Amino acid sequence: MIMDADTALVPEFLDTAMSRLASDPELGAVGGLFFGEPGGGLVGALQRNEYTRYQRDLAMNERRVTVLSGTASVFRAEALRAVATARGDQLPGQHGQVYDTLAMTEDNELTVALKTLGYQMVSPMQCRNVTEVMTDWKSLWRQRERWQRGAIENLRVYGWTPTTKKYWGQQLGIAYGVLSLQLFFLLLIMTMLSISSFAFYPFWVGVSLVFVIERVVTVWPAGWKARLIAAPLVIEIFYDIFIQAVFVKSVYDAIRRKDADWNYVQRGA
Repeated sequence: MIMDADTALVPEFLDTAMSRLASDPELGAVGGLFFGEPGGGLVGALQRNEYTRYQRDLAMNERRVTVLSGTASVFRAEALRAVATARGDQLPGQHGQVYDTLAMTEDNELTVALKTLGYQMVSPMQCRNVTEVMTDWKSLWRQRERWQRGAIENLRVYGWTPTTKKYWGQQLGIAYGVLSLQLFFLLLIMTMLSISSFAFYPFWVGVSLVFVIERVVTVWPAGWKARLIAAPLVIEIFYDIFIQAVFVKSVYDAIRRKDADWNYVQRGA
């Protein structure tokens, strides 16, 4: 098992992971589902909403594992030995090492490595853990820039393969989301500048309500505070813009081949 020092596991985490590995020889690892710790004000609440939606997606299909979270994951020793053996040949990195020491996001890189070698993985709902959240926008930016830049660099090293094509698709999907949101704002501004009066259209009100319901329902398990933040839409749209700005900056730096570092976030006592 590999886990972060700032993570707390539910009691059944290890028993569930070990039993799943014992019952399914095709599994190379069992990942954890991470939830945000309390606190952090609005910044922390937005992260908890984001994590809640991610866990909801995984609950629908526990084998849809994109990343074996570094917060806590259990690996089959045989799988890690296979990764170490394949380094320098099938996989990037130095032969004999489990981790590619040049990768900033080691959990993402190790996930891609295991999938490249044909291993399966799951993230069961019983394997929950609670991890830290960033408590201010600056720290959140540094954390997400590390995650995003690391993911881009992993794909650059691996290139286009049957394993990475899904990950490339995710990055293209994020880029499409960035473009779509900016075009929406442009259209909104142009519309407001070109009209002399406002009109009420029930159809578009209904469409907006669908978005509100989706936002609220997907964070329902996180409690009433999470629902209040999700309901206005505007708060979470601002958060989406923030995350998209990190993506744009990371892509720009990657194109320029700007040196990347781990962006360690200093935490208080």
